[in-house]
Amino acid sequence: MGRSHDSRIHADGADDLLRLPLEDGRTAAVGTGVPCAAAMLAQRTHAPSLVILFEAGGVAPQLPTMPISVGDSRTFYRGLMATSMADIMETCQRGMVDYTFLGGAQIDAYGNLNSTVIGADYARPKVRLPGSGGANDLASFCWRILVVTSHDRRRFVEKLDFLTTPGYLTGPGAREAVGLPPGTGPYRVVTDLAVLGYHETTRRMQILSLHPGASLEQVRAATGFALGAADELAVTIAPTAEELHVLRTEVDPHRYILDRSPG
Repeated sequence: MGRSHDSRIHADGADDLLRLPLEDGRTAAVGTGVPCAAAMLAQRTHAPSLVILFEAGGVAPQLPTMPISVGDSRTFYRGLMATSMADIMETCQRGMVDYTFLGGAQIDAYGNLNSTVIGADYARPKVRLPGSGGANDLASFCWRILVVTSHDRRRFVEKLDFLTTPGYLTGPGAREAVGLPPGTGPYRVVTDLAVLGYHETTRRMQILSLHPGASLEQVRAATGFALGAADELAVTIAPTAEELHVLRTEVDPHRYILDRSPG
């Protein structure tokens, strides 16, 4: 089966802008930590048929509790398949995965990520990081890239120290020019201050909504490159009481994720 654009990925609407997608019936490649928590919350609330894929081979598990790695036995619990990394990557290449969650030490205005080294000298870096893992493959072939990260100038940089994972590379048409599938690329960046997206024409990152209590000036001051904003800047919809209850009692009762952030 050849890949083609998934018509289920619709044009942005108000709800799309203000909440993470992960709609019912979608497919999402996730890792551990916050991405896994987001997927578990979605399964337990509005998206019971969300198909979760883990890099190590778990397909469509009904996660009982928070796994500690992508190869944890819980990532196969009541799943449709216990397969391999090769099969997961082939599924992405065939255009069958709607979303992927990624992260990194640095991100630039076009959504490119660095998870390899900090410092100008690759042989003698200031910090050597874990590297790509499957991130390059996932970013290259999944339809939409979601990033969750803290918002500060060390992470949001004008120029990456190393390009590990492709976003929109140098701008419009650059992904397609190097052979990546048309219609794929960065979609949302969710930070502790705002929800960010990408301008349809320039492909540069821009602010879509501010979290309650955050200001436009605060977000821009925490960003190391010029950051635009949507014409109609919104306020991020706060989690509901039900969502908070599910997060605290079912998804992360031991506070592996929740206690890492203030509040």
